[in-house]
Amino acid sequence: MTESTITRTGAYRPRAINFLKVHEAAGWRLKFYGITANGGPPRPELITVGEALVPSVLPSPAVYNSGGDPHDSDRYGVGFVTLHDATDYAFALFDWWAGESELHQRVYSALPTRLGAMRPHPTPTIGGVWELAVTDFERRAWLEHVLARPGGPDIEGYLADRFQGDV
Repeated sequence: MTESTITRTGAYRPRAINFLKVHEAAGWRLKFYGITANGGPPRPELITVGEALVPSVLPSPAVYNSGGDPHDSDRYGVGFVTLHDATDYAFALFDWWAGESELHQRVYSALPTRLGAMRPHPTPTIGGVWELAVTDFERRAWLEHVLARPGGPDIEGYLADRFQGDV
């Protein structure tokens, strides 16, 4: 068995992940998170681009009942967006819940100096270690407030449960 070499660009440094707001657009209610390489909030321009992309990136209508069609998923109009102002790219990860327990995602990116050119990311990434911390938190929140809740789903409780921390 050969050992592969991982080339690192520098020492690992934790990054702050901050809840920014609940954004409502096109029938969607989305928790917005921000991550930056320098620890501060993402640039306002990146937040604006993320907000502007919601209607074209996420499915329409936001709330959809497939009527049991196995080839189509129900949607609930809720999810989360992770905006990462990284050094090499600016990322916007759009995630939404469908089919009861499925997380659907689209990843967009642009060079940090060309936010207006944000497009679908050219590789099949699902996120880096920082974005995946948000995904893990949101998975656990969906389990707690929707799937495993004895009294039935609590979407408002899900939207009120927010991640904040260093990863």
